Amino acid sequence: MPDSDIGDLLAARLGVVFGDDVRVEDLRRLTAGANSETWSFRCHRGTEVQRLILRRQPDSVHGPLGMTRESEAISAAAEAGVPVPRVIDFSDDTDALGAPYLVCDHIDGESIPRKLLRDDRYARARIGMAAELGRNLARIHSIPLSAVPALQTGSRSGLDELRQSYLDLDTPSAVTEIALAALSMYQPEPVPETVVHGDFRNGNLLISETGLGAVLDWELTHIGDPREDLGWLLVKCWRFGTAPEVGGFGTVDELLNGYAEVAGTRPDIEAVRWWQLYRTVWWSIVCAQMASRHLSGAHRSVELAAIGRRVCEQEHDILLALGRPATAVTQPPAKAAEPGLHGRPTAAELVNAVAEWLRTTVMTDAATGSTRFEARVAANVLDIVERELAAGDAPLDRQRAALAELGFDSETDLALELRAGRANPQDPRIIAVVRAAVTERLLVANPRYLEQ
Repeated sequence: MPDSDIGDLLAARLGVVFGDDVRVEDLRRLTAGANSETWSFRCHRGTEVQRLILRRQPDSVHGPLGMTRESEAISAAAEAGVPVPRVIDFSDDTDALGAPYLVCDHIDGESIPRKLLRDDRYARARIGMAAELGRNLARIHSIPLSAVPALQTGSRSGLDELRQSYLDLDTPSAVTEIALAALSMYQPEPVPETVVHGDFRNGNLLISETGLGAVLDWELTHIGDPREDLGWLLVKCWRFGTAPEVGGFGTVDELLNGYAEVAGTRPDIEAVRWWQLYRTVWWSIVCAQMASRHLSGAHRSVELAAIGRRVCEQEHDILLALGRPATAVTQPPAKAAEPGLHGRPTAAELVNAVAEWLRTTVMTDAATGSTRFEARVAANVLDIVERELAAGDAPLDRQRAALAELGFDSETDLALELRAGRANPQDPRIIAVVRAAVTERLLVANPRYLEQ
């Protein structure tokens, strides 16, 4: 839907909500969100001007009552003392804005993790942030289930649901099979279920120079084990290249001590670690699901396509969590591609030229936020293609040879044998081969991730 149409529909809907003439200005699509659209705008009513946020879900990927659940959860969180934006309007229908939506207050602050973790202006906010996040998670988990009635229709998390999501994807993965076996073996004792935010992590937190301003993105809120939120916050990709485990802000002890200040009890660290592994596996599956939406044609998107190559990042983190660090891969020096039939520029040189153009021409200050973001994603995709062209067939040849020594035709064959119980997920020879394959994939997809 064109931006101007969204603006007109939004003005009409808010006119009904406020009972006044409304004019929408400065409607801008923000960069965040692979499943939902987030827009900022100014709402004019007479002499009054409000800065507001619109969230739309054109694909309704979170099922029926998605915006109702989100709105109820935000309102209940506010009652529990969690900093959240005020909800102004929401609907799960498509009549008003062409998709389910939620409108809420704009809150000043920064949500871009790399700025929050590196800029000096947020140095004060970083101090004690891990404990503050623990306190707010405890407040979320104190919300009465009756305060969010729409959650009763939502999905609950658990190992059976995780396994089924993986099977539904129909993409056998040796890493996932190894991880599911470990999760099954060490599953912690259950605790009473609570409201779970579902996506509480760096990137969904609005932070000012003095501290936490708001907890955002409640679209994955559900009923489940409260330790799931703690484990998700510890997943390695949310540290964005920094060392501290809690979103790059602080230590696990700080997080759990802050949680205990409000909850009165300190969660078991081993159970939290189990959920950290669980949610790392979950995220690898979700990345593959998002890529499949692009590949199927359901939602063509360069961002969704690029996310498919992030699966190996999560595979790497799964193996790290299982105590299997990256193995060294001896890479032969890259040779300049022969011009061949098509002459020069070669395929790699063409890819490099387009990536350079995207970075120097499209990614300018004049471009809108969403265009600049998509151009950056596209340029990164071309970098992946260039590295894959340079690597050639050698990585696949190495993997096939290593698998053949163990009696497997392919990594898919190995995954299916693990699933059937005919291969041992703890066999060090199997894990070594899988570890090497993941490292090979990561050297193409994002070699810097190996250094983080």
